[in-house]
Amino acid sequence: MKSKALFETAHPVGEENLESISPENSSKAAGPMPVDTGGGRYHVQWDNSAPMTPLGQMVFFAQFLHAGGRWEDFCKDAPFGFTSPNAPSHEDVLGSLAFSILCGHTRYAHVNAVRFDAVSPAMLGMNKVVSEDSARRNLKKFDPMEARQWQRKHLRETWERLLYEPWMLDIDTTVKTVFGHQEGAEVGYNPHKPGRPSHAYHTYWIARLRLCLDVEVRPGKQSSSSYGMPALWELIDSLPVECRPQGIRGDCGYGSEANMLACEKRNIPYLFKIRQTVKIKNLIALMERQGGWVDCGQGFEGIEGEVRLSGWSRQRRVIIARRLVKKENPEATKNATPLLTHYGMLPVESESHEYIVLASTMPYGVDALVRLYRERGDAENPFDELKNQWGWAGFTTQDIDRCQVTARLIAQIYNWWSLYARLVDNERHREAVTTRPELLGGVGRQTRHAGQTQINISLTHGKSKSIKAKLAECSAFLQGLISTAEQLTNPQRWELILLRIFEKFIQPKLQNASLPTLATG
Repeated sequence: MKSKALFETAHPVGEENLESISPENSSKAAGPMPVDTGGGRYHVQWDNSAPMTPLGQMVFFAQFLHAGGRWEDFCKDAPFGFTSPNAPSHEDVLGSLAFSILCGHTRYAHVNAVRFDAVSPAMLGMNKVVSEDSARRNLKKFDPMEARQWQRKHLRETWERLLYEPWMLDIDTTVKTVFGHQEGAEVGYNPHKPGRPSHAYHTYWIARLRLCLDVEVRPGKQSSSSYGMPALWELIDSLPVECRPQGIRGDCGYGSEANMLACEKRNIPYLFKIRQTVKIKNLIALMERQGGWVDCGQGFEGIEGEVRLSGWSRQRRVIIARRLVKKENPEATKNATPLLTHYGMLPVESESHEYIVLASTMPYGVDALVRLYRERGDAENPFDELKNQWGWAGFTTQDIDRCQVTARLIAQIYNWWSLYARLVDNERHREAVTTRPELLGGVGRQTRHAGQTQINISLTHGKSKSIKAKLAECSAFLQGLISTAEQLTNPQRWELILLRIFEKFIQPKLQNASLPTLATG
């Protein structure tokens, strides 16, 4: 009572009753709260009349997954094996992780940031967003082999139809730095943080489409290709012959006799970079004296030869590419190789070049092979995207099995989102740092009336006008697919979606000769 009297004395009658907006009852205030800012006075009022979500455009992505039957089949096949009647549903556990991954989170603790959302979970058939501990704990209930079969099956269903067209397979390994005492955290090859324990992610890509075929998580010391190739050969051997790649590309870590023999045994062309051993350097010197270099574009010149290195079972075709290094750039010349050529009796040092040596069985010319290998550099971009924008650098647990499950889950959602973004705008692949604000953000307010659920979305993006037009066209196609193609199975509807995304590159292969006419508006 005393503090109340002093409070009233300090603020004479005639001013606003500040007691009504004190911290204890501000949330119960009946009227707006006056808030003075540098831009003037604002009147703020809490609105609990309708649930809201910051992922207002999530409804269109949910429509995309539903039209192809991706999400329902994915959750239905999940081998959780729950027995308790109080256990969360498959949709709740996987959906909670999916929402966190879609938002660009990198830690299980970030799942709590989406628990307040009362609108988006229902779009994926969820009852609630589970806690971080529940999500992490329930992943431990997977049997590793069952989880592997389940995830590889659904990854395959996502991209298998695209393999009937000519395609190139890129293979590479990336390093995930870990900072605790996790299983498999070993000091191996880590160029970014030497001496720091890590995991090795062996990954296989559909070149140019930037779609992930699969990923194998290995301890840090198992970064060499010999640990990742068995899973790749298992995947390739399971594909029909007409779906196998037109070629396999890899850096010098894959240019080994074992990998070349495996490709030759399966009659799959390859393009591998090989290390510059003493014999290779002697071959380069011989080619320099011989001449006959061919222009390969972007400053590269190439020449063809044959060599049989120690450990090789036979002689193989090699392509040597060189590029002149400007001497005024000391950083560029530190890896350059000056060669000695002989004119008469005096050795003369030639201009400095950097060299790339490739072994290949592809039936192309020198210039085409050099260009084809340069395009392999695009495989680094999805690595950067998945590690920095999708969570491959995080979501770490004590056991490596859950790291493997989460890595494949991230790859699955990345593939779905990439295809969805291409469906909305099929001009090119765009990274999540661009597509998330455009296609996921937006405040959505949900209301119910007369048995109908309505979402009012407010877009704040600068390109909101074009985004609305593209989403309207995309949604009309998907809605037409759902309503007029009910007789088709989920794989057939998914094929129609892929045909729409890549209509310039692939042809229909459905068993039905005539496809249903879909509504477009």
